[in-house]
Amino acid sequence: MAVWALGINHTTAPLDLRGRFAIPAESMPSTLHNLRGAFGQSAETAIISTCNRTEIYCAGEGIEVAQGLDWMAHSGGVSTAELQSHAYIKMADQAARHVFRVAAGLDSMVLGEAQILGQLKGAVRAAEDAGAMGTVLHQLFQRAFSVAKEVRSDTEIGAHSISMAAAAVRLSAQLFEDLSKIKILFIGSGEMIELAITHFATRQPQQMVIANRTLERGEALAQRFGAQTMHLADIPHRLHEFDAIISCTASTLPILGLGAVESALKTRRNRPIFMVDLAVPRDIEPEVKGLSDVYLYTVDDLAHVVQTGQANRQAAVSQAEQIVDQGVQDFMLWMSGRLGGQVDLIQRINAQTEQWRATELMKAQRLLLKGEPVENVLQALSRNLTQKMLHGAYHYINAADATERQKHQDTVAKIFLKE
Repeated sequence: MAVWALGINHTTAPLDLRGRFAIPAESMPSTLHNLRGAFGQSAETAIISTCNRTEIYCAGEGIEVAQGLDWMAHSGGVSTAELQSHAYIKMADQAARHVFRVAAGLDSMVLGEAQILGQLKGAVRAAEDAGAMGTVLHQLFQRAFSVAKEVRSDTEIGAHSISMAAAAVRLSAQLFEDLSKIKILFIGSGEMIELAITHFATRQPQQMVIANRTLERGEALAQRFGAQTMHLADIPHRLHEFDAIISCTASTLPILGLGAVESALKTRRNRPIFMVDLAVPRDIEPEVKGLSDVYLYTVDDLAHVVQTGQANRQAAVSQAEQIVDQGVQDFMLWMSGRLGGQVDLIQRINAQTEQWRATELMKAQRLLLKGEPVENVLQALSRNLTQKMLHGAYHYINAADATERQKHQDTVAKIFLKE
């Protein structure tokens, strides 16, 4: 039984590429069905899709990473080579370590943030509802949730965490002297918009208006914060009224275009507009950022703001990593007990060599895309693979004391040398 993860995130792929792989909640059941179909109905699958990452997790007989790459590339409308240049592949214990770190907030743009745990739990529920979750992935994710709970309760990793919503308030305060005198339009009514309204409401802005595709849902949120509502269709006609726009919807197409913003600026006589686009794919056309009186920020633009105070949490990172390490060991022991020691060893060796192969192949693809000569790329690929395979054997020999060295040398010779 092989366990692996494949994905892209905010550290490996630009915003617009991540947007191509974003999966709306209503499309998740059919997407999971298609993914499982690519591997066979016996495979276990799960997908997490957020603003900062899209990842697939699989467990099944055999290692099918190449199929996973092809499926994911096709779903995002890009070539496999392009996806490989931005993707990461995690096998066996490294897959467990990755999802444990994701759940604990160690792999997030905002170190220690708690929102990702809820998103991960939502992904698991979706996989369960679609019938794609099996024993191995269920165990993997439940252990991830336990690790995250322990990290949050036993360390200070989440202390002073600055969310995207809080960062938006900070940036707006740099532009407007008094936030109580501005009018704010929130587009959408999901969790991110709710967080944004919560933070801005503490500054008591002059007016808050929520525009949402479903007016009833927008009205329910507006009642909690004393805000007003409007239809999405009314935005172009009323855009000039607002000093700040915060947008985060699941739309696959931009909500605000360049022309609408230009028209609003003309009516405002070039009074500035503060804009935050928290959506992936984008809600606001990127060309809007080029307008002289618009201050537009995306999730990636907010990265340096949310890092403020990260130094205060670094002391807790090593403690959190130790909890993750123990979680990984426990999961691999569970896998070993489930599969049997010999089978487990073979699976781990296969997983390790597959990860080496996939990593070096991705490096080679990147070099070829950069125009490196094919001969040089092939030489580097074969040399790196050979070094990886022999490194453990050399270490095994050199680490032995004088009495054991000959025995270790004989063992390595039996494995690598033909008589």
